[in-house]
This record gives sequence, C-alpha cells and structure tokens, in this order.
Amino acid sequence: MKISGVDIRPGNIIEYENGIWRAVKIQHTQPGKGGAYMQVELKNLRDGRKNNVRFRSAETVERVRLDTKDFQFLYPEGDTLVFMDKDTYEQTTLPRDLLGDAAAFLQDGMDVVMELYDEEAISVQLPDTIEATIVEADAVVKGQTASSSYKPAILDNGVRIMVPPHIASGTRIVVDVYEQTYVRRAD
Repeated sequence: MKISGVDIRPGNIIEYENGIWRAVKIQHTQPGKGGAYMQVELKNLRDGRKNNVRFRSAETVERVRLDTKDFQFLYPEGDTLVFMDKDTYEQTTLPRDLLGDAAAFLQDGMDVVMELYDEEAISVQLPDTIEATIVEADAVVKGQTASSSYKPAILDNGVRIMVPPHIASGTRIVVDVYEQTYVRRAD
C-alpha cells in the first residue's frame, strides 16, 4: 500500500532501498522556505542498521503489512533464543539482538507475537508490561522526599531501573518492557 512520505508514523514498516525498515522516530518540519518534509529515523529489520531519511510530501513509499503469529518463548541458547509456534509446536531459533534491550525481559513460557515477512521472522513483540522482583535497591537518603526523587534498583533479570523511594528489595513490581521504567507495585 503506497503512502505519502509525510504520512509515516512511528511503528510503520516500510519498504525503502530494497530493505524492510521500521519508523522509530519522526519529526515533521516546515522550513520558512521550501516545502514541508518528514525527518524519519528508520531501523532496518533484517540487519539492525539505522538511517535518517527526509521524505517530502510528493514522495511515496510502500507500507508493508506483516503477518503475525503467536509464539511462546522456550529458552535461551547462547546468542540465540528458541521460540515455539503455538499452533504447530514447531520450534524457531532467532538471534538475541533481534529483540534488542527487550530480550532481558523474556521469561520462560512467555507468550509473544512474532511478525513475519514472507515467512521470515522480522521482529518479536513482548507484552508491554511484565512483573519482576527487585533484588537490590539503594537505601533512601534522609531528606530526599521530593515526589520526583527516584532511586536505582536492580531487577531479578539484571536490568537496572529507577523506582520510587518506598520500594524495597524483594518487592514485586510491574515494569514497562520497552521504556524500562517502573509502572506500579504488583498485586
């Protein structure tokens, strides 16, 4: 499906220079002279390269629709991750760097959505939030009671995040996987 260059939104997947790219960030710019354009940061879904491209309103790009399938994460194996198709029980192995920082939040048996382009796995979407346990949290500094003060903590998966002062070691919390931020205490 063809779309105008200025209609690109974050998360859109487009075909550009014989590759499949995801729009990561966009910035609409309207200079004093000349036509408006969209500055788009693209990430190649096959090799992870990043590219900044300017699209004018007259330019069109091909928007790609990916097939999605439900998979389950089984286990890590070196630099790869093993997933199972929930319909056929067939196993698929993907490189860990395909998931980027989100790979640290994978848990055994976690349901994920795999995006496929011509039967090739392009990306894996984890749930937006997961529950994790704080294994180490700094002590609260006396007098540091401003509502915006957060302290560093380490989760059971080794990821360091910032949490409110009242969160102690051993507490289960809900974490935003993609922003790597504290959401709330777990129930």
